[in-house]
Amino acid sequence: MAEYKAAVIGLGRMGSTFDDEMTRGGSLFLPYCHAPAYHYSPQTRLVAGADPHDEQRSLFGDKWGLTENHLYSDYRDMVENESPDIVSVCTTARVRPEIVKTLAKSGVKAIWAEKPIAFSLKEADEMVEICNKENVILAINCARRWNPLYSQARNIITAGHIGNILQINAIGECGLSHNGSHLIDTVRFLAGSDAKWVIGEMESDAAAASNEDIRGNGYLVFDNGARAFIRSMHNGGAPWSFEIIGEEGSIRTPNDAQSWELNSYSTSQFPPESNTKKMSGRYPVSHQFPWPIHLQGMGLTIVEDIITSINNSNPPKCSGKDGLKALEIALALRESHRNGFSKVDLPLKDRTLKIESIETKNDQIPARVRKEMESKSG
Repeated sequence: MAEYKAAVIGLGRMGSTFDDEMTRGGSLFLPYCHAPAYHYSPQTRLVAGADPHDEQRSLFGDKWGLTENHLYSDYRDMVENESPDIVSVCTTARVRPEIVKTLAKSGVKAIWAEKPIAFSLKEADEMVEICNKENVILAINCARRWNPLYSQARNIITAGHIGNILQINAIGECGLSHNGSHLIDTVRFLAGSDAKWVIGEMESDAAAASNEDIRGNGYLVFDNGARAFIRSMHNGGAPWSFEIIGEEGSIRTPNDAQSWELNSYSTSQFPPESNTKKMSGRYPVSHQFPWPIHLQGMGLTIVEDIITSINNSNPPKCSGKDGLKALEIALALRESHRNGFSKVDLPLKDRTLKIESIETKNDQIPARVRKEMESKSG
């Protein structure tokens, strides 16, 4: 088995330490973030890291066994000296586009970048275009596409067990760009189609007039006829939930994949023992959700998928194009509010539109340090 050299740019939370914060739910799928995924994957060797902050480099080296000569303040020196095959870009979106474009010209085989892909559609377009031109794989970390349970839900839909999708209801308390990338991309993934037009409502007129990463609600219409309602405003008792309603049944997770409900009119598609409740007439039958047999750390699944993409020259499960489309939907929802809650067709013509992701607030201080400061003040 070939071993790929991997490196990380941005040695903070998502680059290195986020897994240490996971105490429930997602801990089932560790390793999750970039450095531990490379460290524990049998197909990769973590060879270097780059970050302008001295403390970040020191902590990263201590945690992952890298000596000072493999830790860099300038990522360009790292790429030149280490010749990595795969590079993670775990910086904020303020600088991510320029780094990705530089990496694409440097000879790397693949880039695994954090979300959102960029501030503006123009930046995202350029990132996707140059990676395509240079034959570099670009994966965007909208990670639910690699979650085995969301993948299983998509498999159930693809197999026709709940019929054609009529509607998706999605709730996630987040800004539309930063963690909203997860929310919007998961809806696209479950729908199996591109959105063709949207209507949006932001949290206020003042918020909609700004370029800040705001919360909002939206109605999406897809090419395959599916509809979706998304809510990223305050949502009380449903912090992250998805419901997929089809012509022949439904799938629902009320708690971001920690548990699932599956209902279908057909009993022939599932073993009889899976029926937990039978109802006659016009009501569907409740089934046991078929959990995947094989579960592993989501980071390992992402690394495997990226390497498969390198070897087969096919897009990863969440490509640069997918990251671009998530950003474009977020912008379209905001533009709808700005224009009197009107219908907005996709793709957007104005590629200069942007959202300044909330991750960039005070980003001169590393996210890990900001998190520690918040914990102490709270």
